[in-house]
Amino acid sequence: MTFLERINEDLKSAMKNKEADRLSTLRMVKTALKNREIDKMEPLTDEEALAALRTLVKQRRDSIEQYTKAGRTELAEKEAAEIKVIEVYLPAALDEAAVAQVVAATIAETGASSPKDVGVVMKAVLAKLAGETVDGKLINQLVKSKLGA
Repeated sequence: MTFLERINEDLKSAMKNKEADRLSTLRMVKTALKNREIDKMEPLTDEEALAALRTLVKQRRDSIEQYTKAGRTELAEKEAAEIKVIEVYLPAALDEAAVAQVVAATIAETGASSPKDVGVVMKAVLAKLAGETVDGKLINQLVKSKLGA
């Protein structure tokens, strides 16, 4: 079953169960995936669909940050609820300890030693964790703390 088929099934169940918030989020996800399919002019692979979902989660996290700064907690809560619905379709995120191990190993491999090497290490870490669900800000914080930036 493809992502789109799975989302269609979940859309039907959300309609039957009258879950308005989940329904609107799933409709948004379906639209985003369909738009990507249209742009590509062929069906999405599972990896491409996962990348699209990760983008949607990242957009919502950025929105939460902005809404929180502006004091709009009700909008931030709505975005957080949407993230929970979307994350059901994503593989489990790596925990901070696992990411820290990858960062430490990458720093050792690249021979990075100063804050000037943050970009090199970030690029290598992101390449190693491609396909994983990881927060880029967490990686950035870990790299900077290890390199003393």
